[in-house]
Amino acid sequence: MESGGSSFNVFRNFVTSSGEPGETIPANSGFATFSWIVLIYNLLVVGFGVFLRAAGLGDGCGENWPFCTGEKNPVKGSFATIIESTHRLSTTLVGLLAIVMLVWAFRFFVKGHPAKKMAVGFLVMTLFEGLVGRHLVVKGLVTDKDTVERAMWMMAHVLSIFLLLGFNVGAALSTSGIRPVTLKKQGVVGWLLGFGFVGTFLLGISGAISAFGHQVRPDVEGLSERLQAGAFWASKLAIAHPIGSASIGLFMFLMCGLVQHLRPDPFVKRASRTVITLLAVQMGIGALNILLNAPIVMQMIHLVLADLNWISLVVLAVAALGVGIEPVESRPAPKEAEQAESPLKGRDLVKAYVALTKPRVISLLLFTTMTSMIAAQGSWPGITLFTVVSLAGYMIAGAANAINMVIDRDIDISMKRTANRPTVTQNISSVNALVFAFTLTVLSFTSLWVIATPLSAVMALSGLVFYVVIYTMLLKRRTWQNIVIGGAAGAFPPLVGWAAITGELPSLALYLFAIIFVWTPVHFWALAILIKDDYAAAGVPMLPVVKGNRVTVIQIGVYTVATIVTTMIPMWLPQVGWIYGISAVILNVLLVRAVWRLWQNWEERPRASWLFHYSMLYLAILFLMFAVDRVVVL
Repeated sequence: MESGGSSFNVFRNFVTSSGEPGETIPANSGFATFSWIVLIYNLLVVGFGVFLRAAGLGDGCGENWPFCTGEKNPVKGSFATIIESTHRLSTTLVGLLAIVMLVWAFRFFVKGHPAKKMAVGFLVMTLFEGLVGRHLVVKGLVTDKDTVERAMWMMAHVLSIFLLLGFNVGAALSTSGIRPVTLKKQGVVGWLLGFGFVGTFLLGISGAISAFGHQVRPDVEGLSERLQAGAFWASKLAIAHPIGSASIGLFMFLMCGLVQHLRPDPFVKRASRTVITLLAVQMGIGALNILLNAPIVMQMIHLVLADLNWISLVVLAVAALGVGIEPVESRPAPKEAEQAESPLKGRDLVKAYVALTKPRVISLLLFTTMTSMIAAQGSWPGITLFTVVSLAGYMIAGAANAINMVIDRDIDISMKRTANRPTVTQNISSVNALVFAFTLTVLSFTSLWVIATPLSAVMALSGLVFYVVIYTMLLKRRTWQNIVIGGAAGAFPPLVGWAAITGELPSLALYLFAIIFVWTPVHFWALAILIKDDYAAAGVPMLPVVKGNRVTVIQIGVYTVATIVTTMIPMWLPQVGWIYGISAVILNVLLVRAVWRLWQNWEERPRASWLFHYSMLYLAILFLMFAVDRVVVL
């Protein structure tokens, strides 16, 4: 039973693979259209259910099930009964639609067709969801009931909805002319998506606890009230939801970027961008919920968006795990790459993994983390915390560099200084490099979260995501402004150090971020002049390649002025003393001299080399003097 349907061709073209001939599951537009309609209806039912809970009308039928017979709630009256009974009718219709889908699938699809499995899963989860609803009503676990049991069943409710919607969208996709899905040999992509699903589950659980706490203790507002010793346990745990959303959201941005890179396909690209867009909107709505104390309408939008996030992740998984996409990470080393005669072992292998982290590049940024910790503390922060944060900072920066090498493998072969990187030669495979990078990321994030502060962990992960996704994937190959915007990734280390000590980011910490942000173009463009030929060979639009040395030096001058102004601002703050002020003046005078010498002859590479090396010394001394000054002032 294959029918055309011009109205469905648009969607079919969207989900079909790259436009090239390949194996696809035969489409059935009638069943697919029905499944999408059922999905939309399910989202409406979810929104109605949120209204029922948030308005405190879940006991409109008393403890009667499944019909609204017998004793009702005398306080809330007939309106609550009408709303509750309407909700039950709407969910009953979901069950009937699930039965129709199951019969349709078994009647018209061959044995083993994925639509059958999805229809069975959809019906099973619909029945389970009905049992969850029954238990909540019969046991009176609604409205203002503040027991742990109710919270547990609310979490089960959220997760069952996720699974129900997942089977629903799976039924629709499996009959939309897509590629067959396989879990074999998916490697890093499979693990990334798996962690994405787990993270989304965790967000759903924390969101359920947050909603539960808000409903039973609506009078608890603000962070200080939630952290009080006698505060309700769910109100305390509700804080984990926004923090977890930021952390998991950052991972999801990273996951989408990498999946899109490792599985180059139009369907995967569109699906990953949809995930990112919905996630960004969801996080914005979540922030508004916090500011507005979660009005009912905003709660409805927030939860429906959470379900849409889940659905978009399912679509991305189906797209990325399709048969026939060439895995980027499995491509062999280029023929022109110099490979070792035998696989690396022992010390040579260790050296290769260390090379993935780019230790020379990390050293300066790691120094800004260390000095920021001392500045935030106003004294020595203690050997344990100092060591853990420093090591975690190295690991997260090293992970970002390793991922960068995997992504830039195709252009690294064209550049003399990068042609022998282990990812180019495949002395370390792209898969192993990514596993190594994510191992470092997990270790860094966990140690910062547990031993330092959650905010420091989030800042560290933010730096990695900014470097990999914003700079490497979005900007580096597209615009000469890449380092101006992308350079912000290198400004996160002082935020990590400061947050590790105080758990906050005051104005002084933000000034340190700003200093590195405006200093980076001065530093990097001096290097870009030196290796302009490399970038030209690789086709990377760095400023000297696109505009020439003269324009580059002019831009260096502009950002030198911005650097001087930014470094002078803290001098007028009461928290900063004369040691930093005098140091900043001397360092800026020498910086102007180095830039002026380069301006006098922008074709002389030794002058660009002098500015490049001095700029590193400039930043190191500036941060060191800032730390010393804070120790003296405090």
